[in-house]
Amino acid sequence: MSSKGIKVDNDLKTKVDAFRERITGEAENLVADFFPKKLLELDSFLKEPILNVADLKEIHSEINIKVPDPIILNNSHDGVDVQNSRKRKMEDGLDDDNCQDGPKVFGMPGGMIKSNGQLVDLIERVKPEIRTLIEKCNTVKMWVQLLIPRIEDGNNFGVSIQEETVAELRTVEGEAASYLDQISRYYITRAKLVSKITKYPHVEDYQRTVTEIDEKEYISLKIIVSELRNQYVTLHDMILKNIEKIKRPRSSNNEALY
Repeated sequence: MSSKGIKVDNDLKTKVDAFRERITGEAENLVADFFPKKLLELDSFLKEPILNVADLKEIHSEINIKVPDPIILNNSHDGVDVQNSRKRKMEDGLDDDNCQDGPKVFGMPGGMIKSNGQLVDLIERVKPEIRTLIEKCNTVKMWVQLLIPRIEDGNNFGVSIQEETVAELRTVEGEAASYLDQISRYYITRAKLVSKITKYPHVEDYQRTVTEIDEKEYISLKIIVSELRNQYVTLHDMILKNIEKIKRPRSSNNEALY
């Protein structure tokens, strides 16, 4: 492969051509076979009981944190009550400085506070689907980009279709990546709330907020699965409808730009 002022080693050209052929084969198989199978698979997933819970209370996860007995203080200045209260606080692992901001938590009597098991199981099923979509979109995007011909004046309608297809694939990749960020934010937000509960177990609103966060994440996960299915449908339909222009953007020039 050579161009004016540029020479490419024949061995490298052979390897590049082999790469292009491999990407072409993979991408065409993805569009023709993998995408329709995956969309049907995700459609079946959406009908499973795990994604069709009628009462969201079924996905709640109880947080068993004992509310400590209140420490009663009075205004006596004879030294006895103050000394006894200080002793009680020291025995409970507290001191005067920490009392202003809630008790200091060194460990939980029951060990680790578990995540919401049902949501964790659901997330572990959804995450591989997100990653698969990102990887497959990247392969198809590379294929279409390699089919884009040299830049020329006129006769660029087919090229514009290729560029629109690449833009759509890039958008799907970005949206799928944002789903992973959303899952990470859920864990971080829930962890902060649970930490608040361990520090302020007597505040009911924190526990209710954890429940609300869990319900919101469940609904979000169902929407994510639905969006993944819809993206496979859209890409499959879009590429098949325009496959002739994607593969041959110009009737008079079939050469693609390296």
